[in-house]
Amino acid sequence: MKQLADANEESAETMSGQLTGRVAAVTGAGQGLGRAIAHRFASEGAAVAVVDVDEVCGKKVAEEISAAGASAIAVGCDVASRDQVHAAAERITAELGPIDVLVSNAGVVRAAMLWQMTFDDWTTVLDVHLNGAFHWLQAVVPSMREAGNGRIIFTTSAAGINGTVGQVNYSAAKAALLGLTRSAAMELARYGITVNAVAPAAATAMTEKIRTDEKLKDKALSKIPLQRWAEPDEIAGTYAFLASADAGYITGQVIAADGGMVMVR
Repeated sequence: MKQLADANEESAETMSGQLTGRVAAVTGAGQGLGRAIAHRFASEGAAVAVVDVDEVCGKKVAEEISAAGASAIAVGCDVASRDQVHAAAERITAELGPIDVLVSNAGVVRAAMLWQMTFDDWTTVLDVHLNGAFHWLQAVVPSMREAGNGRIIFTTSAAGINGTVGQVNYSAAKAALLGLTRSAAMELARYGITVNAVAPAAATAMTEKIRTDEKLKDKALSKIPLQRWAEPDEIAGTYAFLASADAGYITGQVIAADGGMVMVR
């Protein structure tokens, strides 16, 4: 976590500033990968809305960013609620300005074999990962179309590409995000809006069970050619690139930042 700690200690002015003047909304930013993305965006000059269902965690991250000399606000929001998403987008616009960059990263896991999975397990995961992404997409696209510019980045997973045992709900949601990414990219390209996705394999709370169980850990690492999990701040750079002007000609793509996992079945 040294890279993230170092970034926390530096102000936005000491970094490259590739996102200076941009307003970014990052969902699921109260911990893990979302937190790292929020910090990275702030260090690159963006004003960041730290969006999380856990307002306490979100506020803590926003305070960390502010203490480092950058601009951030915490916004409590259950992404599964269309009303809460649109209210959150309106608040961000009122306090920071129109949203230039959206990172739809909020996630939840309800693991079970398909014959044991409850319908609530199924709908909860799809509501957060897929419906939440759709709600945010509809909330930010109008202002991005008006501006003639925008960056939308979804967090998907190798599970959505290859599938995974015990997570048919998660795999289905992440696979659906691939279709959402590509279709939205086609629809929005004419307005100067790019839509991409990142499929990460990072050491976060969502992967903790796999990383700490000896049997599961060994099996998981055997599928990662680099033989390790990435730290969240390593992956955050991929999001920063896709949000930058340097990625202006990239859209409809899925970047697998997973140590080569998608190459191995």
